[in-house]
Amino acid sequence: MSERNVVIIGSGPAGLTAALYAARANLKPLLIEGLEAGGQLMLTTMVENWPGFREGIMGPDLMAEIRAQAERFGAEILQSTVSRVDLSVRPFPLELSDGARITADALIIATGASARWLDIGSDRRLSGHGVSTCATCDGYFFRGRPIAVVGGGDSAMEEAIYLTRFASKVTVIHRRESLRASKIMQDKAFANPKIEFVWDSEIAEVKDVQRGEVTGVVVRNLKTGALHDLAVDGVFIAIGHTPNTTLFRGQLDLDETGYIVTGQGTRTSVPGVFAAGDVQDHVYRQAITAAGSGCMAAIDAERYLEHLPAAADTQAATAG
Repeated sequence: MSERNVVIIGSGPAGLTAALYAARANLKPLLIEGLEAGGQLMLTTMVENWPGFREGIMGPDLMAEIRAQAERFGAEILQSTVSRVDLSVRPFPLELSDGARITADALIIATGASARWLDIGSDRRLSGHGVSTCATCDGYFFRGRPIAVVGGGDSAMEEAIYLTRFASKVTVIHRRESLRASKIMQDKAFANPKIEFVWDSEIAEVKDVQRGEVTGVVVRNLKTGALHDLAVDGVFIAIGHTPNTTLFRGQLDLDETGYIVTGQGTRTSVPGVFAAGDVQDHVYRQAITAAGSGCMAAIDAERYLEHLPAAADTQAATAG
């Protein structure tokens, strides 16, 4: 069994930044990539809001740079997934998908949150080519162009309103005949002259996969089954995110939607376990904020390890 000072689960901006900071602190961190190596930025094209790249940088290129920087300072990156972790025992035992076993004195969880898709195939195939799950990331690319937003909750209304800064028109497509959003968000959306609504409907297809860019959508009325084409240049899916916390249910405090609850920085309900990025942040969900919390988690872990003997004595006294 391999023994480690710090193990980081997840390889998006939060995980890789945590690895960079932990490596520079000489903690020799091990980062386990997980199923979505590189995180959601691997699905984007041009990133224009990451500081230091005034001409922008492609999402996969940005993640490759951060990864190489972390490795330069001694972070070890393992292409694997964690199948089991026990947070009731110290050091924390982890079992990987290939059966390998590792223990960690400190654990940083940066497993992120996965955007919910429409599951129609064409939406995923055109991801980064006109289909997006992040208005603040990609809205700028649709200046003066018509777009569609899918969803009816607060997040969908926030994205629709935000996108009116850029788009010529925003069409909200919702499966019901009324919104689920709070009244204040509904009022703001209804009052915006750039926003139109298509009720009781869903997107049956995003066009045009063969051209590799969005040229429109096919909308299905759920009451009549009728189909009609809607010409748009972009589609923003705002039907929520699912935090990747299945491994930690019953072991860490989660909020009602499954996000890890943190306090005093990135500390979780279990001493020695820290959470960073979208797995604990359902408000900002930006690459730069995820990276910032990854930095925080590494510093929190370093400070925890500095006082680990005292912490262990305290826990033993409490158990006694």
